[in-house]
Amino acid sequence: MSTLTALADRYVDDLAALDPCMAATMGIAGQEARLTDYGPDGDAARTELRRRTLAELDEIAAARPPGEVTAADRIAEAMLRERLETEIALAESRARATLLDTTEGPINLLRQAIELLDQGAETPWEVMHSRLLGLPDALTQVRAGLEVARGDGLVAARRQVRRNVQACMNAPAYLSGLADGAPDERVRDAVAHANQALTDLAGYLGDVLMPIAPERDALGRDRYALGVRDYLGTRLDLEETYAWGWEELARIEAEMAAIAGEIRPGASVAEVTAALDADPAYRISGAEEFRAYLQELADQAIADLDGVHFDIPEALRRIDCRIPPTESGIYYYAPAEDLSRPGTVWWSVPESGPDAATWTVPGVMFHEGVPGHHLQLGVTTLNTSRLNRFQRLSSELHPGHAEGWGLYAERLMDELGFYREPAHRLGMLANGQQLRAARVVLDIGLHLELPIPAGTGFHEGERWNAELGREFLALHCGRDSAAFVNYEIDRYLGRPAQAIAYKVGERVWLAARDAVRRREGSAFDLKEFHRDALDLGPMGLDLLRRELVEA
Repeated sequence: MSTLTALADRYVDDLAALDPCMAATMGIAGQEARLTDYGPDGDAARTELRRRTLAELDEIAAARPPGEVTAADRIAEAMLRERLETEIALAESRARATLLDTTEGPINLLRQAIELLDQGAETPWEVMHSRLLGLPDALTQVRAGLEVARGDGLVAARRQVRRNVQACMNAPAYLSGLADGAPDERVRDAVAHANQALTDLAGYLGDVLMPIAPERDALGRDRYALGVRDYLGTRLDLEETYAWGWEELARIEAEMAAIAGEIRPGASVAEVTAALDADPAYRISGAEEFRAYLQELADQAIADLDGVHFDIPEALRRIDCRIPPTESGIYYYAPAEDLSRPGTVWWSVPESGPDAATWTVPGVMFHEGVPGHHLQLGVTTLNTSRLNRFQRLSSELHPGHAEGWGLYAERLMDELGFYREPAHRLGMLANGQQLRAARVVLDIGLHLELPIPAGTGFHEGERWNAELGREFLALHCGRDSAAFVNYEIDRYLGRPAQAIAYKVGERVWLAARDAVRRREGSAFDLKEFHRDALDLGPMGLDLLRRELVEA
């Protein structure tokens, strides 16, 4: 084991001990009974760990003769350094001091840590009991961090506070249902205390923070640039990317119109999508029926791709498709490093049970499953011969890489001919490409409060705000749900630059593939390109571009 590998492995263990919720999402065993301290002491301890690790990394780099640097060590060092420096920059700027956003805030992360243990009849109740017992203290720590920030004049925007009040008020119903299935009274008692702590925190957020929370949502250019660095691992010309987002949106919508014309000549996209939504051939009722449909899609994609376009390891030839206990979106968790937890796609359905349109589903499953996240993150988890432990487990820390690949996977399956019905191609464009291009326009426009360009036909010359954002997204998201639109806008405004990771990441993957294809000419092999690219492991987009194109 090299000194660099030893340092990276030790950092994983130390970070997991200081951040059990992150360990849960990364699939690191050993912290299941604990929760993360999101208070000032916990934040300080994690920042100190990163500074100490970066200092050790500098010492290793200085002591190593240049001629002894292998390609694997070069990549591992660059990836670890970029992540450490970015996390330290976020801490020093106090970018996370308010601790609230709609999806990555501590309240949601604490809930997810409990949700990950919820395995129905197979739930590890002793561990679950310990984690539930710790929830009141964890929420007290969250409040302590918010109080320190408030004392320094730092308070999250009002919409983020409001969303977190809702999260606190919604969680008790889930926890009470969880307690109903518990084998003994101790779990029910722990849930009762946890529910009271959630209610108390909701009261603090609503009564103390809400009245002083600023109405203004935009976080500005400097904070946005730091978000780009965090989520994408790159630096962007934001005006060029904003203009490109408009161009991509127009291109995609023109392609959608052409496919809609194939499905129903003379009809508009809106008329065709409404007809598809109403078509019994594209509807499924019942949570279990919908879950089984997802499972069938996942299994079929693996069977079709394995040995032809990808070599899928045996351990990854099964995806566990599940419906989460609370409505929390669509997301994927990679296998645990010891494979005790399989790769899992979680897909929320309404509590009343879905009557779901399925014409958009195949593209999403290709994104979340194979050849998307399940293949990408699963291969990374299994790649013990080339990647150190931090590399194998840190895909969640590189959304530009991971989500860019997921969106690339949707498009790749179109190139390979796997959308066998025009409706499924339209679904991929409407639910994947169109929405993600709209996010580029909105996310940059909202946070930088940019003017809307001439020639777009939408409030030209006005500057972006949340009201215009909702109107724009309703026109370009492929959905008619006001709740979805409101959630998306709140999400963008709480997580600067995360929303552009999909489309900008895909742009880098496609550009790198084209560059390698031009360089290799007739010798270019797509299957080999994908294998080599995934073997690099997760990283920021600047490093990915350099390793694929220049190395």
